[in-house]
Amino acid sequence: MTEAVLYEQEGGVVTLTLNNPDTRNALSPDIIDALLLHVDRINADLSVGCVILTGAGKAFCSGGNVKKIGERAAGLPIPAEVRLGYRHGVQRLPMALYNLEAPLIAAVNGAAVGVGCDLAAMCDIRLAGASARFAESFLRVGLVSGDGGAWFLPRAVGLSKAYEMTFTGDFVDAAQALAIGLVSRVVDDERLLDEARALAGRIAAQPRHALRLSKRLIRDAQRVDLAASLEMAASMQALAQHTADHQEAMAALAEKRPPRFTGR
Repeated sequence: MTEAVLYEQEGGVVTLTLNNPDTRNALSPDIIDALLLHVDRINADLSVGCVILTGAGKAFCSGGNVKKIGERAAGLPIPAEVRLGYRHGVQRLPMALYNLEAPLIAAVNGAAVGVGCDLAAMCDIRLAGASARFAESFLRVGLVSGDGGAWFLPRAVGLSKAYEMTFTGDFVDAAQALAIGLVSRVVDDERLLDEARALAGRIAAQPRHALRLSKRLIRDAQRVDLAASLEMAASMQALAQHTADHQEAMAALAEKRPPRFTGR
């Protein structure tokens, strides 16, 4: 049986690959379940310093399975059942990725459409291959983003551009995605994973406890006032200062040598 999401670890970097190229990696229950399991595994494993999310074949994620959406439209359950289906289905994914403790890089190869666009927006950093294309395309099929895109996309591109992408469903190419801040870098398609792995390696080389605390601090600071953010920072600093990696960093600085972090 083919794995829905491939899990590969090299050093401190894990690469998660959506593995259904025949559907251009359309999001499926199997892919969602596999991603949830991998998030739990990574959160419990301090050997992981950074994660890359990409797609097999020539697409990142083509969105939902249009055929199955059409089949559902022909015989919809009652609204309460649809609501529960989202809560216990695809909506588990944005919560899981939001709570992923290691930094997450999207290496967007090819199309990222609908939920695929939202999936990219759920990642901390986004790199795009030159052939990448994004579209917030739900209105094309008479739907809204049920997977958290209305929360993530404005935080990635700003409110005005998020409205424009949502209301038009227009495709945004890699160069446009760079201009609006949806991605931080565009590279040749054949170098996309190499660039993502190089960046992930630099991130994974940081002291693990402080790295994960830094991600949480930035994330949580987006929803609290300054006083609360400062209080969180003080508490996290107290934890970081008592790690062996902090002591090693200070010793390496004094001895003018590269630090040797152990994740403790």
